[in-house]
Amino acid sequence: MKSLIPVILSSLLLTACASYEPSQIGLNPTLGAVSLQTESDTQVLIETIDTREASFVLRITEGDKAPQLIGTTEPMRQQLDKVFRNGMIRAGYVVDPAARNSVQFQLHYLLADVTDTTFSFESQTRLVINVLAKNAQQQFTKSYNANGYLKGPLSPDFATLELDINQLIDKLTTEILNDDELHQFIQR
Repeated sequence: MKSLIPVILSSLLLTACASYEPSQIGLNPTLGAVSLQTESDTQVLIETIDTREASFVLRITEGDKAPQLIGTTEPMRQQLDKVFRNGMIRAGYVVDPAARNSVQFQLHYLLADVTDTTFSFESQTRLVINVLAKNAQQQFTKSYNANGYLKGPLSPDFATLELDINQLIDKLTTEILNDDELHQFIQR
């Protein structure tokens, strides 16, 4: 009987560990290669806002169960703001809250939809960032989109999903920060 108690406790502990489902994902987008766009120390006001309808970035669906909704450990607005500010500085701009020209980066949509079946998973990620730039006379708006797809055996691990989402964010933010059309407008 005494030897049965440790076996039961061990199996209960393993069952509890196996059913642990994290409630947050640790994203960490990084600044990609940004080319110098201006050497004239153009001043610009940078603002990043989150206009998404929902704050979660990961929705895991497993059969008939209710979807598991997972947010980020750090607000996406703050993470993207850091990337965009550093990117605009690297592009040659002077970030100044009193600048006449402004650029607002709007996180409009970010969601990785994961379907988890018994033997595989499939993840479809969509990212939309809108940019609104203003100078004294005009306004520039543009929407940037990126889609990702990931498929693998068994259940997805969070490290793989984090990497996939981070790479998609890095790709799109680099595209935005190197957009000639945006930089031509800012420098008018």
